[in-house]
Amino acid sequence: MMYEVRDLRLSFPDMAHKPLLGAPPRIEVLKGLSFDVPKGAVLGIVGGSGSGKSTLGRAMLRLIEPDSGTIRFDGTDITHLGEDALRGMRQRFQMIFQDPMSSLNPRRRVGGIIAGPLKLHGMDNVPARVDEALDMVGLSRSFAARFPHELSGGQRQRVGIARAIALRPDFILADEIVSGLDVSSQAQVLNLLGELVRELGLTLAFISHDLSVIRRLCNWVLVLYHGEIVEEAETATLFDTPKAAYTRELLNAIPLPDPYQVWR
Repeated sequence: MMYEVRDLRLSFPDMAHKPLLGAPPRIEVLKGLSFDVPKGAVLGIVGGSGSGKSTLGRAMLRLIEPDSGTIRFDGTDITHLGEDALRGMRQRFQMIFQDPMSSLNPRRRVGGIIAGPLKLHGMDNVPARVDEALDMVGLSRSFAARFPHELSGGQRQRVGIARAIALRPDFILADEIVSGLDVSSQAQVLNLLGELVRELGLTLAFISHDLSVIRRLCNWVLVLYHGEIVEEAETATLFDTPKAAYTRELLNAIPLPDPYQVWR
């Protein structure tokens, strides 16, 4: 298994209700989640705003430390791993962020942005690796000399993907990466991700609130509601026979050619 998550719990301090004296109360965001991610799988994590899907993704990459439970990555327990030990593993799991403009340094050229993680991890032949990453995401090598503000939204997201795959990781987390793109750019980015998963043998977790996007890319789906898994199934099964009422609500929110077709 690429990931084995057991009884994962995470909470944040509720500063809006902090008493004058004493510690603030805590809001439980993840409520005992347990699931596996097989190697080579494309996992969809779906839910509405506030369901905990982005928090779950960041906990899986140990960008935030959970309160309790265990997270095992390729057999290694990373739940409370120290920063020094984590630094050596971060080459193996990478993230593509939702807003490519805010996640790309506006003062650096594209080549420098992609080269940054390579230099940090002491890789050789950095310029050649940057060119290779640009080739793999369908961008001309001349883009290495451009700044992020000179690119379209779809091109910026391709740069974010190139930065993630440049280290040749085993696992990538993509957090709502097509939500800010137009429909044609969404299709191009989704097709690109599908090709990279097949060519590089990646394991991918794709976070989205849109089940139509999940259906196109993923082969397994977790449905989150208020920090709990309400349904877990293969994508085809989830769409054909949804069991949870909340899953049916999400499915009914998908625009359909026949407005009278609903999941009951």
